[in-house]
Amino acid sequence: MATLTDPVEATRPRAISTQYTLGKDKVLYGGLLALTAIAYLWGLSKNGYANEYYAAAVQAGSTSWKAWFFGSFDSSSFITVDKTPASLWVMGLSGRIFGFNTWSMLIPEALMGVASVGFVYVSVRRWFSANAGLLAGAILALTPVAVLMFRFNNPDALLILLLCAGAWAVTRAIDSVKHSARWMILAGALVGFGFLTKMLQAFLILPAFGIAYLVAGKPALGKRLLHLVLATVSLIVSAGWWIAIVELMPASARPYIGGSQNNSILELTLGYNGLGRLNGNETGSVGGGGGGNGGGAGWGGAAGVQRLFGGEFASQIAWLLPAALLATIVLVVASGKAPRTDRKRAFALLWGGWLVVTGLVFSYMQGIIHSYYMIALAPAIGALIGAAMAVLWKRRTEWLPRTTLAGGILLTAGWSFALLNQTPAWQPWLRWVVLVTGVVAAGLLMILPELKLHRTAARRAGLFAAALLTVSALAGPTAYSVSTINSAHAGALPSAGPSGAGGMGGMGGGRGGMGGGDGRMGTPPGQTGTGTGTGTGTTQQQGGPGGGGMGGFLGGGGISGVSSELVTLLQQGAKGYTWAAAAVTANGAAPLQIASGEPIMAIGGFNGTDPAPSLDEFKQLVAQGKIHYFVGSSGGGMMGGRNGTSSEIATWVSENFTAQTVGSTTVYDLSTGTGA
Repeated sequence: MATLTDPVEATRPRAISTQYTLGKDKVLYGGLLALTAIAYLWGLSKNGYANEYYAAAVQAGSTSWKAWFFGSFDSSSFITVDKTPASLWVMGLSGRIFGFNTWSMLIPEALMGVASVGFVYVSVRRWFSANAGLLAGAILALTPVAVLMFRFNNPDALLILLLCAGAWAVTRAIDSVKHSARWMILAGALVGFGFLTKMLQAFLILPAFGIAYLVAGKPALGKRLLHLVLATVSLIVSAGWWIAIVELMPASARPYIGGSQNNSILELTLGYNGLGRLNGNETGSVGGGGGGNGGGAGWGGAAGVQRLFGGEFASQIAWLLPAALLATIVLVVASGKAPRTDRKRAFALLWGGWLVVTGLVFSYMQGIIHSYYMIALAPAIGALIGAAMAVLWKRRTEWLPRTTLAGGILLTAGWSFALLNQTPAWQPWLRWVVLVTGVVAAGLLMILPELKLHRTAARRAGLFAAALLTVSALAGPTAYSVSTINSAHAGALPSAGPSGAGGMGGMGGGRGGMGGGDGRMGTPPGQTGTGTGTGTGTTQQQGGPGGGGMGGFLGGGGISGVSSELVTLLQQGAKGYTWAAAAVTANGAAPLQIASGEPIMAIGGFNGTDPAPSLDEFKQLVAQGKIHYFVGSSGGGMMGGRNGTSSEIATWVSENFTAQTVGSTTVYDLSTGTGA
């Protein structure tokens, strides 16, 4: 059994050793990381520029340090993306070193996934066993939504890495006597940078981190409280330095804060990306999750615990979610009346708290929620199951642990069967393999202790049962993960697994669209609109020509539809201008900017609802000769927005400048015309 004392804190002097033993556990750990890297890097380029909204910002940051620091959408730094920029810093630096392209942008994301798996492994192995760590890491690596997001350019990959590293630091703090304060300060700093990655979502794990250390930390209570205060200070400093710079800097010296209505990073943090996500009151939002928009079911379905177990959410994350909840109970019960510092109880508080708090927030939030957010649950699911399996397997000859383990296997097999049954035409044999192997594994575990087999035979039979158990538990999510790796994913609403998974009508960015829309987001999800949409003349992956519907509105694959004639026009017309062109919404501007490599002003920010610029400001910029072209929609007409400002600008341009068709796109030359 591993000692409770941190090896680095041992008081007895030890001889310095230069030998390194490559044991079986290290080989298996290296194999886990290597296979994860292969899976996450395999065919990565098929995702193209993934979410072009963030890709455009990465491109901007790879050429302009100002754009890189602020997370600007364009290299001329007119407006930022609607998130804090830490993930863009990593991808932008990669772009500066290796040149901006698909690989330089997405490889860091994949490596973050490998590192996250590594941190889950070492956290579980430290308190349980190497086999438990391998199982925990494998579960994270093979969770469909994790495979999706570690091959994508959204902020979630860096967020998960920082939170997994933070949980490891808390584990070290609980183990330590002399240096627990240092580990808690490190944990606070990691979560703080998580805030700079995806704002308040990073803080969902704070209750679990704090309670686990307060309950199980080795120092006296007074010192534990002091250490939590120091960790909080560390968190505030690591999260707040960038916020303070942006908030204190004159607005004229920095870009407009995308996603805010008052050009304030604090408003964005506490409003649109903060409390608005909980209560649904999101000014400038593209639509709530369910309940914040009149009580109906929005993109995330109706609020409630059923959200995570139904529709598209279930296929992304819920394969082992019931088992993880059972595992939390197992760890708590197994700790029994053990001392306050018992590791099993501490582990349940740390990782179970992560799972329960984050899951409940996701279940009941009324604002925007997408299925890919569920990656935040994957590390906790893997860690809890790995730890509980180690506890139950060690005591599998006892009746209650054996029955609990067998029941968990049957529960997981039955639930996986139900999830696979949502796509009955896709690999129909697989659900029966999962169910049958689960039943056989559960039966073997129940009867093996009663057979009185020879030690060697019993060991082999136990290994066979463990293999069946693993196949039954991981076959479903692994198949979905393989499907995800073999499919292209792009746009703002990516979704893992085969087409039709979850019965959501193809809301995912990489799996088909939601039909046409009226350009004002008024068409309910899953229905077909009849309007002109809000496209840029690109064929959006989720929508159709012209970017109709939510697919065109939210981007995805748009660069493939930007004509070579339009690219040439923008590149040749960029000289002497701050912005080669302007387009309504960042998703309208993104494919133009990526294809041309020139800065494009995103009027109204992400979805055209930000009041930036105002009509007067736009007129002034045109008069000063800073914007050359205004890009409208394909097939003639204007590309309007829902917000009054962007609509006013679009109307003013159409009334005062002459339209020309470049390729299939309507373009207005702002260097000519009355400009009245």
